Amino acid sequence: MKKISIVLGVMILTLFNSCAERVIVNREVESKNDGKMLLGTQTLDQFRKEPFKTWFDEEYNRYQIDETNLAELKKEKLKSYSLVVFVGSWCEDSHREFPRLIKILDKLKYNPNKMQIIAVNRKKESPAGEEGLYNITKVPTIIVKRFGKEIGRITEMPETGYLERDLLNILEKDNNSGLFK
Repeated sequence: MKKISIVLGVMILTLFNSCAERVIVNREVESKNDGKMLLGTQTLDQFRKEPFKTWFDEEYNRYQIDETNLAELKKEKLKSYSLVVFVGSWCEDSHREFPRLIKILDKLKYNPNKMQIIAVNRKKESPAGEEGLYNITKVPTIIVKRFGKEIGRITEMPETGYLERDLLNILEKDNNSGLFK
């Protein structure tokens, strides 16, 4: 009887594992026009490897954070929000804004596990189709969420010219809405 229970347990586990959706993380593809390109769900480590490291590190190191807005972001508790970031590893705007965002988040000691990074191709498509759920038309797109609901986004480049200020505007608008008080 014990043997049958063990065999049955193994069969059930095998069935669950074979039915579970598997997400490929850190997918790289080779493109005729763009060379090595990231596609789909990515970890931050992927941007610290060549050939992506070159543009990522250059902009990350060059960017001067606006300390006043950073202090305000800290007060508004960006840490209590989650982020979904769509980037194109082939895209100049992503090369500029994504490293800047990461530098801001590093300074805030933001938990990277609260951020989902999705790389898209030139058609703004990802393997799992997440771009459709968020109606992505340009990259980078930084989506700020609270309790699973989108409360704001920054598309392509910050309206104010500074990511810190645009993020702060999103959080202030959310906090002033009275929905989460």
